[in-house]
Amino acid sequence: MIAKGDFVRISFTAKLEDGSVIDTTDEKTAKEFGIYNENTRYGDVYIIVGEKQIVEGLDEDIVGKDVGYKGNVLLPPEKAFGKYDPKNKDAVAITKFSEKPEVGQRVRVGNKIGIVERIVGRRVIVDFNHPLAGKNILFEYEIKEKVEKPEDKVKAIFLIHSGVEVKNVRLDGNRVVIEVPKEAYFSQMFLIGKYRAAQDVFKFLNAEEVEIIERIRKEDFKQEKTEEKPEVQESKTES
Repeated sequence: MIAKGDFVRISFTAKLEDGSVIDTTDEKTAKEFGIYNENTRYGDVYIIVGEKQIVEGLDEDIVGKDVGYKGNVLLPPEKAFGKYDPKNKDAVAITKFSEKPEVGQRVRVGNKIGIVERIVGRRVIVDFNHPLAGKNILFEYEIKEKVEKPEDKVKAIFLIHSGVEVKNVRLDGNRVVIEVPKEAYFSQMFLIGKYRAAQDVFKFLNAEEVEIIERIRKEDFKQEKTEEKPEVQESKTES
C-alpha cells in the first residue's frame, strides 16, 4: 500500500461539480475541454506522498491505495483550494500598476497575486482568493507506479522541482552525480528548482553531496557555414 514518503507516478483530471474540466495531465483531454496550454508539460506526474505537492485532499486519498488503483474523490473547498474569504480583498490605487488593469486580469500586488474584481474611479478592487476557492473539486486519478530505485527517485525529484527530465544519474557512495540535458542550461525554472531538488535528495536518499554536471561539447556550437566564394571575372587586355 502507498504510504507517506513514497514516490508515485499518477495521472489525473480535475473537474468542477458541473463537469467542467479545470486541470488534467492528459493532453487530449485538455484540448477537448479548451484548457490546453502549449507551455504546459502533459503526461503522468510524480509526487512524494505527504509533501503537499498536490492539493491536500488528493494527497491524503492516495495513502493506503495500491499501484493500479483507479478512482475518484470529491474534495470540499478546505481540502482543495480553500474556503472563499470575502475579506481577502484590497483596494489598490490605480497608479500602483505599470499598465492600466482590466477586470478579470491576474495581477501581482507586492508578494500576493489576485484577480481584478472591479475598478471604482482611481481604485482597483483586487480579490486575492484562489480562483477556485470555495468550490468542490472532483479528482479522477490513477496510480501508475511506485518508484523504488534510488536513481529513479532522483529523476522524479528533479522533474518535480525543475520540470527537466534528467536521464544520466549515478550514485557513488553518498554522492549523487547528475548530468543534465542541454535544454536545462538556460532554463530559469531549472536554475531555481535544482536547489529545492537537492534538498529533497538529501531528505529522502542517503546522500551528502549532489554533483550536477553541465557538459558542453564543441559540436554543440557547430553551425552550418556556407562559404561564399567571390565571383572572379577574367579580364582580357586587348592590344
